Amino acid sequence: MEQGTITTPEQISPTIFIICGVTGDLAQRKLLPALLSLYTKKLLPKKFKIVGFSRREFTDADFRLFLKEEMHIKRDVYRPEDIHHFLNNVVYQQGQFDSQVAYENLSKRLAQIDDLEFKQCSNKLFHLSVAPSFYETILGQLSKSGLTIPCGGNLGWTRILVEKPFGNDIETAQKLDALLGTLFKEEQIFRIDHYFAKEALQNILAFRFSNSLFEPLWNNQHIECVHIQLLEKIGIEGRGNFYDSIGALKDVGQSHILAMLAQLVMNEPASFDAHNIRKERANVLKNIRPITSRNIRESAVRAQYVGYTEEPGVSKSSNTETYFQIQTYIDSKVWKGVTFYLESGKALSENKTEISIYFKDKTKQNKPNILSLRIQPDEAIKIRFWVKKPGFGMQTEPKTLDFHYRDFHAPQSIPDAYERVLYDAILGDQTLFTSTDEIKYAWKFITPIIDSWKTLPLERYQKGSKRPNLNTL
Repeated sequence: MEQGTITTPEQISPTIFIICGVTGDLAQRKLLPALLSLYTKKLLPKKFKIVGFSRREFTDADFRLFLKEEMHIKRDVYRPEDIHHFLNNVVYQQGQFDSQVAYENLSKRLAQIDDLEFKQCSNKLFHLSVAPSFYETILGQLSKSGLTIPCGGNLGWTRILVEKPFGNDIETAQKLDALLGTLFKEEQIFRIDHYFAKEALQNILAFRFSNSLFEPLWNNQHIECVHIQLLEKIGIEGRGNFYDSIGALKDVGQSHILAMLAQLVMNEPASFDAHNIRKERANVLKNIRPITSRNIRESAVRAQYVGYTEEPGVSKSSNTETYFQIQTYIDSKVWKGVTFYLESGKALSENKTEISIYFKDKTKQNKPNILSLRIQPDEAIKIRFWVKKPGFGMQTEPKTLDFHYRDFHAPQSIPDAYERVLYDAILGDQTLFTSTDEIKYAWKFITPIIDSWKTLPLERYQKGSKRPNLNTL
């Protein structure tokens, strides 16, 4: 099925969503609630089934009871009958991820749904809601069992959703991509970075290209620097075993931060389809100036909050960073000379994901105009400008124009990122998913930093710091 040929879910034939690792945190917090929301909005195919696949023992009935208790359902939003009807479309298939028999049983269960309930071949959408260490095992078993092959030629498609982190460095990312490439065509693979699906991040393209006031200024002739921040109040929240093996740079730097950078500075695509948008995002990542052992000390800072090594699952001698700041450049004609600051950290004083664009101060009085794009929370666009103070002199003062989504749109009207991810995967629209080239160039930039990371001192900061008191760039 070609992208762009389907515009509404009602046109889609029966579809089965297979969630590998359905009893895990991601499925309970994000995937299943998103599917419930799409169901109540009538944005799922008319005939659908959700098959949970995991290691724990459940009957279908027991699993539905489990979901009633564990799934993050906003019970004040949904009618009890809608929740009931949705859960009736959920079934469970037990199996170990490394057992070939488990996948043979899963295949039989899917065929049974097709034959007895749908009476036709259905679409299959697999979601790997598991730790990345399981990817290779699951993908191999899916292939051996024939589950990666559409059951009815043109009648039913098969697609796969893969969560970040996509690989651990450029070598492992390429290995995983090669494995996926042997099992699926590129149009079947949906690599998730849910930041692309956030409403405020999507709005960047509309804001730029729909307002002639700004697009002519979107270059090195008018912009001095750009600051991209992803700051969190929370620490690692019980994810010590996972987080300690990757750190902040791999966790959000390689994915969310670079996603925001690519979306912000990409050239206007030839057309606004998935192929051209992803091509332009990849070109941004391809042109980021490398950071290596030779320039890392003047280009990066890494730090860890005090008390991190006392967290469950964290090594007492851990040198894993919970905060980083990177200074880099994009070696292209449009952005040459513009400084980009990429920053993220945990256990800070605020939750904020924001892009701040500092325009050149033509007056040379240190009074730049600043355009701020707030991604979350409280999605907003703010512009700082300067006006004359009332009186007889010519002194100026800063003022702010702002637009807040919440002032014009009810919160429930803004889809959750995972709703959009799943909706677009159903439609076959890959615009909000990362391409092979984007993955390759992101890791090509990040891997040399990781290789040189230990040459940098690991600084410390107190939990709840407004900004770490570090030797910042």
